[in-house]
Amino acid sequence: SDVAYICPKGHRTILPFAEGAEIPDEWECRCGAVAHREGENDQEADEIAKPTRTHWDMLLERRSEEELKALLDKRLQMHRDGWIPDYE
Repeated sequence: SDVAYICPKGHRTILPFAEGAEIPDEWECRCGAVAHREGENDQEADEIAKPTRTHWDMLLERRSEEELKALLDKRLQMHRDGWIPDYE
């Protein structure tokens, strides 16, 4: 059966689910926001209680910005030194 999800920006996504499948209450919208099943009345309360975790948020849970800057500098130097080939 088809299930519609709406994100806070108003994007509507319709997804087909098999009969008997567990249907999630949330789905990641194409814009990256958390979409809720259409017709849920408490969606605004959920948005306030559970902010969207971005890929950047998850990365920062594992590494500090200083570590990321050091890794980037190292990779760029490897590229300059010819360790990483140019792909065209």
